Amino acid sequence: MPIADKMTEMVAASSMVKQMFEEGARLKAEHGSGNVFDFSLGNPDVSPPAGFKEVLKQLVANDALGHGYTPNSGYPHVRQAVADYLSSEHAIALPRDFIVMTVGAAGALNDALKSLMNPGEEILVPSPYFMGYEHYAFIAGAALKPVPTRSSFHLDPAAIDTAITDRTRVMLINSPNNPTGVVYTAEELAELGEILDRASTRWGRRIYLVSDEPYRKITYGVNAPSVFKAYPHSIVVSSYSKQLSLAGERIGYLAVHPQAEDGGLIADAAALTNTMLCVNAPSLFQLAVAQVQGISVDVSIYRHRRDMLCRGLAEAGYEFEKPEGAFYLFPKSPIADDVKFVGMLKEQLILAVPGSSFGGPGHFRLSYAVPEWAITGSLAGFKRAREKIQSG
Repeated sequence: MPIADKMTEMVAASSMVKQMFEEGARLKAEHGSGNVFDFSLGNPDVSPPAGFKEVLKQLVANDALGHGYTPNSGYPHVRQAVADYLSSEHAIALPRDFIVMTVGAAGALNDALKSLMNPGEEILVPSPYFMGYEHYAFIAGAALKPVPTRSSFHLDPAAIDTAITDRTRVMLINSPNNPTGVVYTAEELAELGEILDRASTRWGRRIYLVSDEPYRKITYGVNAPSVFKAYPHSIVVSSYSKQLSLAGERIGYLAVHPQAEDGGLIADAAALTNTMLCVNAPSLFQLAVAQVQGISVDVSIYRHRRDMLCRGLAEAGYEFEKPEGAFYLFPKSPIADDVKFVGMLKEQLILAVPGSSFGGPGHFRLSYAVPEWAITGSLAGFKRAREKIQSG
């Protein structure tokens, strides 16, 4: 065949997602969009903060606004603004040269992994995990190696320690987590740092910690602790897609710990990779986010939706860990075959994603980045699907 074998496999694997979108569109056309309850997409729907919109208006109204290429790493003053904010947030002196502005967190991950990985090396990732990590590993020429977590979805230190081999180059974590909503504690991050440090000594090569943090500002009663405090050989990748509801604008960053082994070289390599993949991050939105460091959408909206959905599903008999962050719920499927159960939900005009797609079989993911009417309107269907199994 003319297409790469691996791409053939990945296209086939992605067909379920494509079919889900197409089926959702069919159901909405047949039954009306107000009668179909779509929890499949993690697409933030809360309005961006008013302050951001004002900044954007001022930028666009400025006749001096340019639209040319920016430096590969991003505008210097933008990187300085990001560095200043992150230095305060993580209590560390972070120079701007260790910041690269990117096309979202996806661009930052591609830059980081491509800079760190040799072909065939391994990326460890706690499971369940965001399905896109398979794609980023492919682009880096690396192997993604899932590591089981505890029943609470928190890290399992013994499992991580056992999984590390001489091929391990990166430990990739995502907190707050997609799909589970778990937020790793400072204590478990510190223990993870100790494990990675010992393993680096044992195998005679540095293992880097890459922390994917686009949901960092979306937490409920807890704070996402700093990986920089837990392990110096770490890289934070993030975006403004969730905290500012700018998913379609594709703006993010990569930040390298100033004490990371070869940290300056990593930042330079990431900047070079940036030019290979996209040249530079969008210039207008670099200028915009530089002026709104630290602000976020109204997280209380997501919290209210979380509580509505959790309360309704609990009353219907579903089992789940209550999310501490992000805007996803990852309940247990009432039957072992989560793909089959998602099909049963579809019969109730409810669209969900099988946990198998995230390396978490026996569960299903619901995004509550949806209007309240979708939550209230869906609860009877969730109850009917479960009752159908019990009667059955």
